Amino acid sequence: MKKRIIILGCVVVAVVVLWSAAWLVLAGVVKQNVLALAEADGITTPSLSCEALSVGGFPFRFDVDCVTARIVSGDIVVDVPGIRASIRVYAPFHMLASAKGPLQLTDSFTGTRNGVAWSTLEASIRLDNWRIARASVSGADLVWTDALFGDAVIAQSPLVEVHLFDIPEQHDAERHLAALALYARADTVAWPGLTLSDTNAEVQLELSGLPDDVRTWGDPMLLAAMQQAGGKLNIVSVHGTDATSTLDASGEMRLDPQGQLDGEITVASTGVAERIGPLLQEPWRTLVLGSPRPDGSHANQINFRAGAMFSGLVPIAAVPPLF
Repeated sequence: MKKRIIILGCVVVAVVVLWSAAWLVLAGVVKQNVLALAEADGITTPSLSCEALSVGGFPFRFDVDCVTARIVSGDIVVDVPGIRASIRVYAPFHMLASAKGPLQLTDSFTGTRNGVAWSTLEASIRLDNWRIARASVSGADLVWTDALFGDAVIAQSPLVEVHLFDIPEQHDAERHLAALALYARADTVAWPGLTLSDTNAEVQLELSGLPDDVRTWGDPMLLAAMQQAGGKLNIVSVHGTDATSTLDASGEMRLDPQGQLDGEITVASTGVAERIGPLLQEPWRTLVLGSPRPDGSHANQINFRAGAMFSGLVPIAAVPPLF
């Protein structure tokens, strides 16, 4: 009996030692992969650099802490005080992330500087055989400011969240195509520049024709491949409301073989034309929202065809191809 206990103890110790060594090796691989993100050119591929980078979470997690992170994409630079991403050993395709605020966003092309602060900002992404099963981002007490003018508040909301869901019934395993549903909401939005207060908004979209392997989404011909696969964007619902205004929109958008937008969006509103009057002058206000009805509401259909945007049958703008 004593001998068996000794053997069992040796086996446990051996397993612990082997797993500890394996964890250290894997942690090193994770760290090197994150460090490699800083080598991207920041133009064709965004770069991520950290003032300090560490990997912890032993024994059952890999917690990557990036202190004073900088993300560069073209003319845009985003500075974040800290980003943490965690993967559990027993759920390797489910990543949890969070960030410390406030972030600073600088656009060297336009010369603008903006800040975004929050009390909590969390994200989660879960993959199923490299297909997105669910991805979510949620932020509480968000405040968007213009950092060039003494942190003047542009907009704020106590809750903003965005969720992506796989649509299993639209998955085409033979053609390796997937579809995603998006749900986004913002509660009690205040935007002084647009005279918005206590505004609530919800967006529901469905996008089909996506490759079912997220590792291929960086392909520069992604949009062309989606067009050939018959992909489309279904605008299920866009709904916004406050005490005196409502805005609803729905429609469907596709790409033609030349990469030009093809589709239509129906817009219905009450009180919006009066609200945006100083921002969108006539005749553009009527061309976008439509003529007023006897009850004061507005309705219109925006059409996209052959590289142009139409208000009904009236062309109002040119739209460049997307590929």
